[in-house]
Amino acid sequence: MQGSAQQVGQENACADRRTRGLTKVWMERRPGVRASLPLIDRILAARGVTGEAAATFLNPTLRQLHDPSLMPGLDRAAERILNAARAGERIVIYGDYDVDGVSATAILYHALKAVAPACDLATYVPHRLEEGYGLNSGSIAELCRGNAGSPPARVIISVDCGITAVEPARVAREHGVDLVITDHHNPPAEGDALPEAYALVHPRLPGSAYPFGDLCGAGVAFKLAWRVMTLAQGSQRLDERLRAVLLELLGLCSLGVVADVVPLVDENRVIARFGLSKIKHSSIEGLRALVEASGLGGENIKAEDVGFKLGPRLNACGRMGHAREAVELLTVVVGARAREIAEDLTRKNDERRRTEKEIFEHACAMAEAAGMTGPATRAIVLSHPEWHAGVVGIVCSRLVEKYHRPAILLCEKDEPRGQGGVLLHGSGRSVDGVNLHGAIGACAEHVETFGGHDMAAGLKVRAESLDAFRGAFCAEVGRVLRAEDLAGRAVYDTGAELHEVTPRILREMESLAPFGRENPGVVLRLDGLQVAQRPLLMGSDAKHLSLHLRSRDGHIVRAVAWRWADRVRDVPHGATVDVIATPKINDWNGAGRVELELVDIAVASGGT
Repeated sequence: MQGSAQQVGQENACADRRTRGLTKVWMERRPGVRASLPLIDRILAARGVTGEAAATFLNPTLRQLHDPSLMPGLDRAAERILNAARAGERIVIYGDYDVDGVSATAILYHALKAVAPACDLATYVPHRLEEGYGLNSGSIAELCRGNAGSPPARVIISVDCGITAVEPARVAREHGVDLVITDHHNPPAEGDALPEAYALVHPRLPGSAYPFGDLCGAGVAFKLAWRVMTLAQGSQRLDERLRAVLLELLGLCSLGVVADVVPLVDENRVIARFGLSKIKHSSIEGLRALVEASGLGGENIKAEDVGFKLGPRLNACGRMGHAREAVELLTVVVGARAREIAEDLTRKNDERRRTEKEIFEHACAMAEAAGMTGPATRAIVLSHPEWHAGVVGIVCSRLVEKYHRPAILLCEKDEPRGQGGVLLHGSGRSVDGVNLHGAIGACAEHVETFGGHDMAAGLKVRAESLDAFRGAFCAEVGRVLRAEDLAGRAVYDTGAELHEVTPRILREMESLAPFGRENPGVVLRLDGLQVAQRPLLMGSDAKHLSLHLRSRDGHIVRAVAWRWADRVRDVPHGATVDVIATPKINDWNGAGRVELELVDIAVASGGT
């Protein structure tokens, strides 16, 4: 690299201080933030949060949650559900098999049991592999009719699904059953029909006055639960008992908010901030058992704990088995049964990880062989008959992370006898700038069904239509994704000097949490550091890198670079480097030392 990253940035001052590190293109979140501001203020300003908004951001309150009644269809739904609960009518909550859907199901279950303990209430979650995502006409018909073990439903409430379920809504209507649809996924395109249900509850329906459209499914369910409670109370002010229940439900809701990767801004941030603090000491015994089985018994629960420990375990149930166990865990189980399910979810998650690794390696080889990882083809669309349908979605996320382009993976599934043909079921994930739901919609003539949102979607494609769909989808993505967008990007908040990054400042940074989409963890740029010692490999498998960096004024900090063992020779002892990194506090044995987790490094000069 010619010259330091700092010099490159100065030469391109009119742009956004782009720098090419060893692995990514560096981009400052918001160039032009005044260097004279304190570090915390610079970080907030880089995120567009200044003045009174900064105070509100750093000190969120539950008063920032919006009035549930502003959401289309919600009051009508709440009145019908409460009347049914009090009258003893059979109510079925129809959920989804991911963390968001399972959490949403549990939220409504606990809310209804709180206002009407004797209500006739059941839950239903479709099997991911046998029924697929969303409302299923056959299952709706069976719930409406009842079976040997269950009476007919009188009210069915969908959570985290249903906004495009026109045919299932017709089935419910023909059986005289009131279907309440609550969802957050993209509604049908303008001109396409909405389901004819008793009530449609969705923050982004046409004409909606709801002020925040990015709730997850659990968030929509929480708002409905809140309104059911105030109706039952006959007052907007809940008594102590119901208020305690509603606050408890924030914990479940925070699982959906974090795991579904919705923007952690506005009321999502409020839900996550207050809800995460409720998880560890939840009155829901199954949730506590899950925390223990995840190895989090002695810690405060953070967003990353949901993302990497709690969420994957709940998801593994639906991916490798049936999500009804996850619903059972978050609703009714106690004692030994709670521990049994929580431990089983851990085993299923280990199995999921092994399967995911195998599919990922296979998909990488297929994509590279097919020319889908270069600049000419800017999307990955693959199919294989042996892939596990419950895991392909998460493998798509890993492909997106590695190749920086949308990815869709499909697996084969024989159609029921008499229909013939092979139907490919799959999932997709996207990158910023490519609306995945919209891109698939642009190829709808080659797709049987699809649904989802901007960053994730599910779809079904006939085997004979795969080539046509692949060509059309790649062309659509290529229209909006430029070749230069395929380079990995590392966005940092602001430049900093090493002496500014102190334990006290890092403690103050914790007020910016919880971190996630649109409120990522803090990333700083530190220029002109020297590699003070020869980098060392670390970890039981020697896959990680440890190095010490010295600033111009003599400050030394340890830095770690995960999975960077193959780059140990790229960072020579004595070299001058610029880095972008996330600062952390290492509290091991009470040390309280500042450490850096490297995102990328640019070697400016020197080294041996």
